[in-house]
Amino acid sequence: MTGEEPFIAAVKPLVDAMGGTMVPPGEAGPEDVVLAWEGADVVAVRLPQLADSLDHILVAMERREGRPLSELDRRAKQEVVRILEARGAFAVRHGVETVAGALGVSRFTVYNYLNREKGV
Repeated sequence: MTGEEPFIAAVKPLVDAMGGTMVPPGEAGPEDVVLAWEGADVVAVRLPQLADSLDHILVAMERREGRPLSELDRRAKQEVVRILEARGAFAVRHGVETVAGALGVSRFTVYNYLNREKGV
């Protein structure tokens, strides 16, 4: 055993949480991140596009809540917006619209939640 399998197993949860994929180092493209272990390239991580990351984050949040985000109460939806803002979700083009759709609220409501968080 070369030690590569435990390394890959160790980084897989992080890659999955980011919405990335793992590919052999020889298939790495210029935008991929090649991870080395003990001096040898072991795996390359293909990072998702920002818009795909937001969708992945929303699915993970639904999984954590155990139900669709649209079924959460107002306070829980505000917390979701706070978490998403901290993760940069609203820097993504159409991020507010995407989040509003997932929460089952209007864009205006999402902006209100954001302003509330900022104390506006």
